[in-house]
Amino acid sequence: MFDICLLGTGGMMPLPNRFLTSLMCRYNGIGVLIDCGEGTQVAIKKKGWSFKHIDVLCITHFHGDHISGLPGLLLTMGNADRTKPLTIIGPKGVKKVCESLRVVARDIPFSIEYIEITGDESLTFKDINIEAFKLSHRVDCLGYSISISRKGKFNAEAAKELNIPLNYWSKLQNGKEVEIDGIIYRPNQVMGPERRGLKLTYCTDTRPVQNIIDKSKACDLLILEGMYGEDDKDEKAKEYMHMTIKEACMIAKESNPKELWLTHYSPSMPKPIEYADMAKSIFKNTFIPQDGWTKELKFDDE
Repeated sequence: MFDICLLGTGGMMPLPNRFLTSLMCRYNGIGVLIDCGEGTQVAIKKKGWSFKHIDVLCITHFHGDHISGLPGLLLTMGNADRTKPLTIIGPKGVKKVCESLRVVARDIPFSIEYIEITGDESLTFKDINIEAFKLSHRVDCLGYSISISRKGKFNAEAAKELNIPLNYWSKLQNGKEVEIDGIIYRPNQVMGPERRGLKLTYCTDTRPVQNIIDKSKACDLLILEGMYGEDDKDEKAKEYMHMTIKEACMIAKESNPKELWLTHYSPSMPKPIEYADMAKSIFKNTFIPQDGWTKELKFDDE
């Protein structure tokens, strides 16, 4: 089960009815959090999801609305008796920035491993692949694609024809060779072709760039910044290196995800839903989420 929750949808500052932009996803016991602005732990608590099972924290960039909630989150995770290490991924300098914020969160019962990203890079955590890639903002900023691959179906009839004992099947299913009576059997002899997996792409605080289109081609869920909806904010979006709702929808039109969710709404835009018709006229499967929107991504044959 690949669960997605858009914890908050706000940009710049939290509002009484809108937390700052953050995303959490879970798959097969692994938890990934993207960004941690002020109030993120409140949003997680409100959703009823566990702090203890966040394995990886991906930071997009070092503006306060995306990272200032880190000390509180770390303290809460520590108070939940967490002992397993936490991995924090981010642009160059992520360790220095996070360790500075930790001046009020030193006493935690788990270690932190930092991974600094300087270009496009893929990382694997158990069953999840995280691809970080460069965006275009006023400071170094990363987008993230989170993918789950799916093995081919096991061909039991082929295994029987090869006289492979049942107790060796699981090893072959897990990609391991087995040797029986001097004969080596390989997974490709009993496994079908790899099936389509699942993919989520998340980008915020950026101008439209080709990298977003390339990294989100035909993904299951694309989440993009829609900072402004008003026509008179186009120049402001360019000046501050943000993206409008219209621009986000144009990207989706090219990359063709199954769904587009918008996020990171400006405080000056209290009702982003007012731009739903305009957004859908560009890319039909566009949605204007509110805080706490959740979706379970499913494999094609589920």
